Amino acid sequence: MEEDQELERKMSGLKTSMAEGERKTALEMVQAAGTDRHCVTFVLHEEDHTLGNSLRYMIMKNPEVEFCGYTTTHPSESKINLRIQTRGGLPAVEPFQRGLNELMNVCQHVLDKFEASIKEYKDQKASRNESSF
Repeated sequence: MEEDQELERKMSGLKTSMAEGERKTALEMVQAAGTDRHCVTFVLHEEDHTLGNSLRYMIMKNPEVEFCGYTTTHPSESKINLRIQTRGGLPAVEPFQRGLNELMNVCQHVLDKFEASIKEYKDQKASRNESSF
């Protein structure tokens, strides 16, 4: 019972609201009847292959994850179903959160490198313009 409450607390921290002042759940957790916390499907609304494949890759790097895959429900719907199955006593929500955090860290690293390259390019261009006078 306490584990279920803890799982709900973690899931509520992952839910986000959408634009236009309307609060919608961007994330749902779906479990089939009779299954445990180790095999869960997460439904991510307003997402597509960009997040689905990247997140699947990050989650599969975890050795405790037995299976992780995603599907898009239909090409005209922007929603993905991400299924995670773990080994042992690890609840599926934990590698999901870890995968999201690791993916955010990778994206931040790429952004930092990109911005540093832009700054370096602009500095080189400015120094070339100064030396031509």
